[in-house]
Amino acid sequence: MSGQREPIRDVAHLAHVELLTPKPEESLVFFRDLLGMDEVSRDGQSVFLRAWGDQQLYSLKLTESAQPGLGHAALRAYSAEALDRRAADLTNGGFGTGWSEGDYGHGRTFHFRGPDGHPMEIFYEAERYAAPSHLKPALKNQPQKTAAHGASVTALDHINLFSSNVDSESAFLQERLGFRLSEVAVTDEGKQTTAWLHVTNKSYDLAVSLDKTGAKGRFHHLAYKVDSPEMILRAADIFIDNGIFIEAAPAKHVAGQTLFVYVYEPGGNRIEVCAGGFLILSPDWETIVWTQEERKRGLAWTNPLPATFHTYGTPDIK
Repeated sequence: MSGQREPIRDVAHLAHVELLTPKPEESLVFFRDLLGMDEVSRDGQSVFLRAWGDQQLYSLKLTESAQPGLGHAALRAYSAEALDRRAADLTNGGFGTGWSEGDYGHGRTFHFRGPDGHPMEIFYEAERYAAPSHLKPALKNQPQKTAAHGASVTALDHINLFSSNVDSESAFLQERLGFRLSEVAVTDEGKQTTAWLHVTNKSYDLAVSLDKTGAKGRFHHLAYKVDSPEMILRAADIFIDNGIFIEAAPAKHVAGQTLFVYVYEPGGNRIEVCAGGFLILSPDWETIVWTQEERKRGLAWTNPLPATFHTYGTPDIK
């Protein structure tokens, strides 16, 4: 073990995601009424929403735009010093785009782009969530009352970025931000096609998938978790009752072992509702490698994902 680089422990978790939508009112109804999220603020063309179990003030910034896609993904640092360390390293690597005073609910922020151009930011100072009186929980160790409407999503779980070069994106996330590679799918030549990475003890907080169209910087999906597998079935019924297109019906992933349902929200972005999965507690976890042959078996129960899962992203390529 001598000579091995000390792991970077500067990033605490995925804090929030800004999604762009050309149908802001319809998208708001989807997240608020169908997923069961709460609106916490508005600013210009943006609405800020939280799931009932989010420990941050909000986890979703929904912004009106001509096209759907990723506005930015935000990470929270462990400390002000950790923020400065990551900013310096990202700047030295040529990835930084500058500082700002922050956004609603959080302070000083460093902005950067990954190798494929995905907009990202990192901050430390953040406003604590204080539940209003009508949402005060009976148990003081949860942020607010359990949502009793829609799919009742608990919290932001992960995001998946489409990339023209998964190897490059995966290396960037590990070397510049301290993500660890929990699982990876590779070609027979050893090139990464999907990388699952984590900074918390979850099996993954961020995934990167190969964009088979060759496009750069597109968004694959955003995932919210629910409390149980049965809630996945509830979500699917809510979607069909409200005319939401289900791209992939409830099933189980191989990597991460989460149960899921995938849909397109009205603005066009792919959304996953998930449950389950495993935790990584070992500091010396060895990356699980899935070969092309092993991936041919399909999902955990051998059913395949639809072909669109590997080509459709936002903004869409016509």
